Formats: sequence, C-alpha cells, structure tokens
Amino acid sequence: MKSASHQYANALADIALAQGAAEPVQNQLADFGGAYAESAELRNFLSTPAVDREAKHAVIEKLVARIGASKLIRNFLFVIVDHNRTHILPEIIAAFQEVVRARQGIAEAEISSAVELSPAQKAEFAFTLERLTGKRIEPKFSLEPALLGGAVVRIGDAIYDGSLRNRLNEMRAHLTAE
Repeated sequence: MKSASHQYANALADIALAQGAAEPVQNQLADFGGAYAESAELRNFLSTPAVDREAKHAVIEKLVARIGASKLIRNFLFVIVDHNRTHILPEIIAAFQEVVRARQGIAEAEISSAVELSPAQKAEFAFTLERLTGKRIEPKFSLEPALLGGAVVRIGDAIYDGSLRNRLNEMRAHLTAE
C-alpha cells in the first residue's frame, strides 16, 4: 500500500504547496491523524462498509470543524473515505510529511553519537550535513554508547558511519582477511 499512500500524499502536497499552505495542512492533517489514532471507534466507523458515505462525511465534517481544519483537509478526507482508504491514513500522513519536506529541500538526519554533544557540536554537525547534502537538515540527536566513539548519521536511505566501533570492525575484517 506504500504506492497508494504516496499517490494520495503527492496529490495533497501538489495542492498544499501550490496554495502556499503546506505547514497548516501538515498540522491539520496531523491533528486529524491524532484523533484517528486515539479512537478505535472512529477508525471502525470510517472503515466499515456498512456505514453509508453521508454518515461518514457528517462525522468528518464535525471533526474538521472541531480541530479547525481547512476545506482542503475536509475534501481530502472525503476522498480518502470515498475510496475506502481510511485504513492507510496514518501511512498517507507520514508520506505527506516526507513529500513536503523533500519538495522544500529539507532532510531529516538521525545522528547517534557515543557521547552527549555540546550545542556547538550539534550546530557544526547540522552545518556540515547541510553542505554535504545541499539540503536544509532537521537533526535528531540520540545517544548510543555502544558506538564507543564518533557518530552514525542516517539521512533517508544513506548511512554515514564514522563510529569507532565501525572502524574497529573494519580493522578486524582486514586483519583476518590477510
């Protein structure tokens, strides 16, 4: 279902970016996604074929009004319900956020280090990664003492492993190969 979720995400991103409303749409969609995730009753109601479309639309209308979402979100959710895709709504929301970030030239970097980094080191890391990728980096730092030293960076599918653990493993492999 990944391709279906990306198709819906791309369609919504086209409209949201064209209207200059990417951030509000992200927030509103996340708010609806939160309500959807929290309520098993809502998930069941929206995915049950026995409930007619008008009843589902009425519930969406009320929820959209409650969270203060736009007409764009309302119409998008109507399309999702009408095409029986509510079961992939969380995937669509995640894909939408990925698509918008990618189109805006933003990349998320997961940075694992062996020791806690200072604010200056974190800023330098982000700056270096921005130069390396040509994108604006949103860093997420975590501590992983098993690395022994250095850091591991994951940006999308790319992994940059500058950890001491990795260097020792490489050295071990090299020495055992000889």
